Amino acid sequence: MIYRFRIILDNDTEDDVFRDIEIRENDTMEDLHNVITQSFGFDGMEMASFYLSDEQWNQGEEIAMLDMSEAGNEVKMMSTTIIKDLIHEASTRLIYLYDFLNMWTFYVELGEIVEEAEGTDYPNLMFVHGQIPDEAPEKTFEAEEDDDDYNEFEDDLDIDDYSDLDFDENWN
Repeated sequence: MIYRFRIILDNDTEDDVFRDIEIRENDTMEDLHNVITQSFGFDGMEMASFYLSDEQWNQGEEIAMLDMSEAGNEVKMMSTTIIKDLIHEASTRLIYLYDFLNMWTFYVELGEIVEEAEGTDYPNLMFVHGQIPDEAPEKTFEAEEDDDDYNEFEDDLDIDDYSDLDFDENWN
């Protein structure tokens, strides 16, 4: 089967920038990474990762280009993860980050699954819309607003009264 994806650049401009691609279900996430970088005109030499995503585009489990995890924290690798094992009708969205210094961010969504067309080479760039800007769109990282008015320094301890503290709490 053939998976049709729409890859949309996350930018805050009025101009949409996206690519529609087709790729075989048995190809790897590394193959998907390669077709995305090529279709947007990148050289593909920067670090990148995919992240599973939900309907609200929340970032989930990582599928990494290189294993930089510590022992015991196994990470799925692009080169060994088959697309159909990750993406299907119940899980259709990914976030793709390319070039961790510039943080090019893309939303990847499965549009449909179709039969392979005879005479078509895959992966296949089906449609191009918009030009990628010269520089990655600037990201602003903000914490979500919390109504609890949490103050990390409010712990009901009198900082001038050390008699109630045991040894471990006094030790620095």
